[in-house]
Amino acid sequence: MNRIRDILNEIKWKAQTTLDDVEIYYIHRGAIYDTKIIKGSEIIDIHKTFIETAEAMIPHHRIFQIKYKGNVVFKRN
Repeated sequence: MNRIRDILNEIKWKAQTTLDDVEIYYIHRGAIYDTKIIKGSEIIDIHKTFIETAEAMIPHHRIFQIKYKGNVVFKRN
């Protein structure tokens, strides 16, 4: 089971929810605090092992937090 993919797909396809309300925090070497945040609206596709945006392919193992409407729905230490 791929938890990140499952969470994002549930938000994407469930009635009354949208990826526009998602923020994804991930490790990005060289960024301030080695962290970048993308909005769900930037997601082009959710693949088995990475998220595709216009700017990058973000591997799931680099994602450490997902928020939906400001609430943490996924967190990895």
